[in-house]
Amino acid sequence: MSIVTVQLGQCGNQIGREVFNAICSDVHGTHGLCSKKENESYRDACKERFFCEEETEVPVARAVLVDMEPKVISQTLSMAARSGYWKYDDRSRFCQKQGSGNNWANGYSVHGPRHKEVIMNLVQKEAEKCDRLGGFFTIMSMAGGTGSGLGAFVTQCLRDAFPTSFILNHVIWPYGTGEVIVQNYNSVLTLSHLYQSSDAILVHENDVIHKICSQLMNIKQISFRDVNQVIAHQLGSVFQPTYTAEGGLHYSRNPLGSFQDPSLYTSWLNPRDAFNAWKTPRAFNKYEKSASLVSNSQFLLKPLDNVVGKAWNMFASKAYIHQYTKFGIEEEDFLDSFTALEQVISSYTIL
Repeated sequence: MSIVTVQLGQCGNQIGREVFNAICSDVHGTHGLCSKKENESYRDACKERFFCEEETEVPVARAVLVDMEPKVISQTLSMAARSGYWKYDDRSRFCQKQGSGNNWANGYSVHGPRHKEVIMNLVQKEAEKCDRLGGFFTIMSMAGGTGSGLGAFVTQCLRDAFPTSFILNHVIWPYGTGEVIVQNYNSVLTLSHLYQSSDAILVHENDVIHKICSQLMNIKQISFRDVNQVIAHQLGSVFQPTYTAEGGLHYSRNPLGSFQDPSLYTSWLNPRDAFNAWKTPRAFNKYEKSASLVSNSQFLLKPLDNVVGKAWNMFASKAYIHQYTKFGIEEEDFLDSFTALEQVISSYTIL
């Protein structure tokens, strides 16, 4: 089944391009761990999931690119085209020369409603190209104005327009040391809104990825692209098709005895239902053996509690609230967001 990717803001567009690069590099790689027939089946499944086979020399990504800065999207389009293996559809982009800066409210309350029709028309056209639409994958930052405010608005629009489709939001958790002064406000508002509209939220923490680049990959001067490529590799491996040559799915119900320990899971979940594994004999990119774990756990409790706590301290002193109220986000909206996330924290605490 096909996935339509929606890249939002500078962060979403840069990571989205790296994801498609990683997937396309994998598709064109030579792997000796599986038969030629299995490899062809894998490639076909991968292309159907992420690319359109249009009347062009190279596959076209199933993606919609959205940003308020034309420069970012222009760079994204040109870098993809230069790869020679894939490209974006130049008609599937939306950009306006009107930066919303780091103001969440401007992205959510102004740019979102103003450009809703154009953006959703682009999404609808991509969805109609799919023979079998599996769902939507959005990529955004939590801390920025366009990437978080507009991203939260677009996610709500996706839920309204495609009520039965699966929506997976991928968000980049900001550095703990701070990127923008109101990043905790933006994060609280983003997460609370996504929680209402999304089927699942997949999180990458910048601090964790930075450590991977430094400690595991021994990169001395870490760039944003280094960080983005690690994220893209992890995402690509998670989305790796697991089809056999006959089109079947490699699926193991009880793959690893240690993961069946009831103490690993909340009391109301049967371990047999709590852990599932998919496998394929084909390597991903240059790695002959790799494993990816997607976990719904208490891992984010501490960082979430920290973000909410810092945002609440700022809110209690009314710091920077005027930057939001002037665009229609009132204090009651903040309180609703705090309440929603406190409930999430409470639920995960008692798991």
